[in-house]
Amino acid sequence: MHAVVFAYHDVGVNCLKALLAAGIQLDLVVTHQDDPHENVWFSSVAKLCEERKIPYITPSASELSSLIQQMQKLAPDYLFSFYYRHMIPAELLACARIAALNMHGSLLPKYRGRAPVNWAILHGETETGATLHVMETKPDAGDIVGQSSVPIGPDETATEVFAKVSGAAVKVMHQALPELIAGKVTKRPNDLEKGSYFGGRKPSDGQIHWNQSSVQVHNLVRAVAPPYPGAFTDWQGQQMIVARTSLQGPFPGQLDLSAPGIQVVDNQIFGICGDQKAVAILEWFPAKQ
Repeated sequence: MHAVVFAYHDVGVNCLKALLAAGIQLDLVVTHQDDPHENVWFSSVAKLCEERKIPYITPSASELSSLIQQMQKLAPDYLFSFYYRHMIPAELLACARIAALNMHGSLLPKYRGRAPVNWAILHGETETGATLHVMETKPDAGDIVGQSSVPIGPDETATEVFAKVSGAAVKVMHQALPELIAGKVTKRPNDLEKGSYFGGRKPSDGQIHWNQSSVQVHNLVRAVAPPYPGAFTDWQGQQMIVARTSLQGPFPGQLDLSAPGIQVVDNQIFGICGDQKAVAILEWFPAKQ
């Protein structure tokens, strides 16, 4: 079996390794150049390709259409997308002889779109996972081929959950590959009416609004904790990144729970929230200006 793979991030690296271990011939890998303005804390698809001597390219989104002739010539059995960030044109998807398949970091149809792990934590979900599905021009909308769930702990950060999701993605590939290698793609409907769609997140979305509930604030901190840009608040004229919080008491009796914002008691830092409950700020530091 031959494949062309669009890949980035840890999920891209781990799923590429699963394809190689299964004996899939990788005719071409399409990945991204790292953004110098982004905190790149994850594994490199380009480095893996260099190590394994796999041909790879790093086109911009506007250059993808120029790959159509090359892709038609390759005529891969499968086209895979593993955390690739650009929408892949329909003309490229159509070049796959058997199927074009994408790995998404949620339990579809929930959390279609961008940053699914971050959004799931932000909304207080207790589980998420990875889903392999047929690619269509509409994001994350095609039939489901495989799926695996992972729990989300009440204090786990997006990075910790993402590591679980990356493992779940490999599990899905291992489950699906025997049939895919045999040329079979078993599918079930992806019922979009039962799901949800979310767009990308910006660093400015990490601002803490202390009038929200303590659970909402805690979930925001977990969802965007470093190495993501982080939740932030102002304190004594300085913007502070709030990296870790706790909802667990006991909280000092001296706290004024009627005044949302930062309070310091006995050298401990607390955030008072709109539901007149507190979060303990276990780790914070000044934002880079």
